[in-house]
Parts: sequence; C-alpha cells; structure tokens
Amino acid sequence: MFQICKTFTIESGHMLSKHPDRCRFPHGHSRSIELVLSAPDLDDGDMVCDFKWIKLAVKDYLDTYDHGLCVNASDPAIEALKGFDERIIIFEEGDPTTELLAKRIYDFLVEQISTGKSFDTPEGVTYSIRPTVRLNRVRVGETPSTWAEYAP
Repeated sequence: MFQICKTFTIESGHMLSKHPDRCRFPHGHSRSIELVLSAPDLDDGDMVCDFKWIKLAVKDYLDTYDHGLCVNASDPAIEALKGFDERIIIFEEGDPTTELLAKRIYDFLVEQISTGKSFDTPEGVTYSIRPTVRLNRVRVGETPSTWAEYAP
C-alpha cells in the first residue's frame, strides 16, 4: 500500500461548554491538519494522487474554519455571539473538540473522494481522484504537543 500525507494549517477557535476549566472560554489554536491517503497502486503519473487534488478538494472547506469560532449548539453563550454569524461554526454533535473536528474533516474528504470529484484549473488542467484511493486518517494538531485523530 502506498501512502501520502498533505498538511494544512489554519487558525481556529473554539469554546468547550462541557469543560470544567478554562477551555470553556473562547480560545484559539494554530491547527495543523494532516490528511493521509493511500492506494494499492500508483496512477499513470506514478502517484497515489496529485497533492494539488487534495488541496483543491479541501481548500474552501477548511477556509470556513479559519479564523472561525466553533461552538456547541447547546452552549448558552451562543446568544451573545450574534453578529459574528459568518465566522461561527455550530457543532450539533457536541462540544467542538479537536476529535470532532477531525471527524468532520474526514467525513467531508471521504465524500469528495467517493463522488470522484474533479477540479479544473484556470490553466486548463484537470485534477481527478481514482476510486482506489482511500482516506486513512485525519490528524488535527491543537498545540505543538497535542493532537487528535480520526480513522474508521
């Protein structure tokens, strides 16, 4: 099995309403996001897939989190955040932990892969993904010494 990894960095905030200490307050992280993909064989260009395909597949999605504040849908503080709606990301599934963020990113990219999404660039190049490519895991770093990972 061949594996590749593409890493992205975003600035992302959250507040964990279930946390007993300081993490319940709004705070942010410089997050590193590692996407590990694999395939049993290589394509005609001798790659699992082009790194550019990965970048195009997640760029806009990850941008929704960049300089955004992730909040639990049941957090009573949501009312106070009105007016910042364009950068508030609501987590219906619970507190916006790094674990749940990794799963959200995983689910999004799996959908891009399973539908065979392709991208055309202004230069006339088409980037596509083969059906044999799999997303193995998503790892999201929260600090230099902590990370959370989601893999099925």
